Amino acid sequence: MVLLRPLVLLLALVVSDLYCLPWFVDISESQGPGAILQSFSLNCSSNVPTLELLRVQPPTTFFNPPSLTRWQGIYVGKMTLSSSARLDALTVNHYELQLKYTCGSQVTEGRLSVNVQRDPNRDQCAGRFASPAGEIIQVRETVMPGTPLYTLLLPGQGAQMNITSAQDPPYFPGPFSIDGQGQLWAPSQGLKGQAQKVFRLQILVTFGQGRSCHGMLTVKVLPAPSSQVSFPQQAQNITISENLVPGSKVVQVHARGFDVRYEIVSPVPCRLFSIGRVDGVVRTTAPLELVQAPDAAVTRLRVKAFERLRPWDSAELDFRVDVQSVNRWPPRCFPALMVTQIPETTPVGTPLNTFTCTDPDYPGSTLDYQLLFHSPAIASSLCLRDRVLEVNNTLDCDALGACLQHTASILVLDSGQPLMTTEVPVLVMVTPVNEFSPTCVSRTFRVREDARPHTLLGSVVGTDMDYPHDSIEYSISGGSAPFAVDRLSGEVRLLGPLDYELQKSYRLTVLLTDHSQDQDPTCHRSGSCTITIEVEDVNDHAPECEPPFQELTIYAHLGRSLEVTTMSCRVPQEPQRLAFSYRIVGGNGQSRFSLQGAVLVHNDLTLGAPWPEQPHTYELLIRVADAGPSSPHLSTTATVTVHLVPWRASTGATSTHRTTVPSRMTPLLVTDMEVFWQPEPWFVVVLTATSALLLLGLGWLLSWLLRGLTQVLQASSEPPQALLLNSIQATKGSIEGFMEAPRMETPQAPSNVMSLQHFDGRAQDSRTGRDYLFNTHTGARRWL
Repeated sequence: MVLLRPLVLLLALVVSDLYCLPWFVDISESQGPGAILQSFSLNCSSNVPTLELLRVQPPTTFFNPPSLTRWQGIYVGKMTLSSSARLDALTVNHYELQLKYTCGSQVTEGRLSVNVQRDPNRDQCAGRFASPAGEIIQVRETVMPGTPLYTLLLPGQGAQMNITSAQDPPYFPGPFSIDGQGQLWAPSQGLKGQAQKVFRLQILVTFGQGRSCHGMLTVKVLPAPSSQVSFPQQAQNITISENLVPGSKVVQVHARGFDVRYEIVSPVPCRLFSIGRVDGVVRTTAPLELVQAPDAAVTRLRVKAFERLRPWDSAELDFRVDVQSVNRWPPRCFPALMVTQIPETTPVGTPLNTFTCTDPDYPGSTLDYQLLFHSPAIASSLCLRDRVLEVNNTLDCDALGACLQHTASILVLDSGQPLMTTEVPVLVMVTPVNEFSPTCVSRTFRVREDARPHTLLGSVVGTDMDYPHDSIEYSISGGSAPFAVDRLSGEVRLLGPLDYELQKSYRLTVLLTDHSQDQDPTCHRSGSCTITIEVEDVNDHAPECEPPFQELTIYAHLGRSLEVTTMSCRVPQEPQRLAFSYRIVGGNGQSRFSLQGAVLVHNDLTLGAPWPEQPHTYELLIRVADAGPSSPHLSTTATVTVHLVPWRASTGATSTHRTTVPSRMTPLLVTDMEVFWQPEPWFVVVLTATSALLLLGLGWLLSWLLRGLTQVLQASSEPPQALLLNSIQATKGSIEGFMEAPRMETPQAPSNVMSLQHFDGRAQDSRTGRDYLFNTHTGARRWL
């Protein structure tokens, strides 16, 4: 046994949705009794299942009840042909078997469709025609001459049929004839008067390739009694829908008579319909798909009713069956799903896709297309024009939440009844494009020159029209300036020290680079702007006086003021600073000296101060501070040593002896780096106590040395002032070696001054290198 197209009947009938779905099995008409139609497996673990055959349409005994056996824990069911099975595709080519499956309390029904297919190699003379008794037909004696009496169903082309038995009178009224289509024709003389006669016809059927068969056809001639069978209804038109499954009822005819049987006499064979032999119900025998079989739209049926025992007593009824198309299938579209990705710079009117849809029920019919938006709820970025999805508006991703996924659907509607629709999902993802370069506004920052490192000067605020707007990185072009910009925030900070005197302003170029604003992560745009940093002047240099140390000898008149010297101070690093304040902070005993601006004046108008009888030396400390608007105000202290010689009446003239530090001296800059150390508290206490004891000891030693020095000075014949000055000059000469003692002499000196004309000091000229002796009171020299 060979199945032409075996299909596994997956009786997973527990799914209720499969109840209405048929399973199809194709079987050749050459299959005989016992042939297996279908095998399938059933799973029922809790109970013993049962499988029943409820009914067969059209009714027949060709099918055995299904068998059910257990094999390796699975139940296997089989459908087989019965011993009476005689399949004939020209007679019935489709059977519907209703099956019932029971597993415990679960009962499910399913339908099995059996399609009987023709077998070209089958013996064409099988059946009653080829049996020993042959086929028996009954005709009335009133049949018209040359009327077709019977059609022998021998399919195929090229078959030749001949009557080989003798048809000579007086047994035959005339010869019967049979044509190549298998139709048996009445004799040309008719059958009148031949009632109750039986004519046996031996027919030879010859096929191609030397094959042949023969059979017997018996014609019984019946008398023509009055007819008792009739149809009460008149001819009518019946309309059915094409979605009727095979086996569905079309109409039921009823004829009056005794034990009436029905059959379809036209068309023969009838491929689409069959009639119940007993009940007269006309049913469909094949799917009525108008798309696949357009000729099924109109079928004219002729139904014959006759008595079972008197088949010549019959009546016929003609009616038309119209098959109406049913809109069962929704439109089919290509593509069935659209997912695309486009950049936000896609021009308006750019086509994205073209949808092609067809209606399986009505090919070539016009369909209606509608665009439905889902997200965002209100959108106009897309449109549908003549089945083409296009960009309808500018796709902008630079606003917050604007660059989204556009979800929509194309709703396709057909024009059938009922209305069927198909929805094609559409997903359009808009990707960002880096369109704009970042920009920033030029700004000016101010910073004090004494600002500490890491001081925040301000922020560079960059803007970018692309979304997200804050995806900007900052950097400074170059790197020589002592400034840095934060890569993410744009904050400008100080890195190193500033000097207003070296550079008063800086111009920096800040580069801005965007990121994460394009589908391509390597796509960046950049911009720049200039920021100006102005350094604010801070007074960080103390004034310097030239010379920082002056030694002067003046001759003062009683009751008169005398200009001693003019302070010459400046700030070398800031020549523009010219405003200074001057104040005597030390050494001005009896307040004999005062300052008038930068001029040091000796004033003898002080009331209550006794006039000095002997020369006296004053070591004045003058604090010089800048007086400009800048803060803080820094100061320096200049030392002016003034040897005051009182003026006597016998003194002829006054002279001033000035000893200064040469302006050619180059100041020495010493940088001292101090290491900070924070000792423990107990160590501080011990160190303090030890230092106090050491200071007491040094103080006692110093007082002892001063008492001895005082005794030595009192024993000396030189005046104290001369000894002190000589000691100072000798000390300075030994250290510096280039001190100069300029002098101012008067033409005549008083006698008391000349009496002091002795040389109490020795020095070396810094220009010539010659040694000389000098008088500390008169300034007179004697070269050595």
